[in-house]
Amino acid sequence: MKKVQDFVYSVRKEVSKVHFPSRKEMVMYSVATIGFIFVLSAFFFLSDLIIAFFKLLVRS
Repeated sequence: MKKVQDFVYSVRKEVSKVHFPSRKEMVMYSVATIGFIFVLSAFFFLSDLIIAFFKLLVRS
């Protein structure tokens, strides 16, 4: 039983050190993530179009 109590004590101690982001920080992180997703999506979409265009030129 002592080991379980020590474990629970250690977990509570570690959780008290965790920094949870504020609402403003979460909004900022979310916007940055969504923006990054859009940029990467546009990059891969354009890359695909360019590769498809060159494949079409080679076939002709």
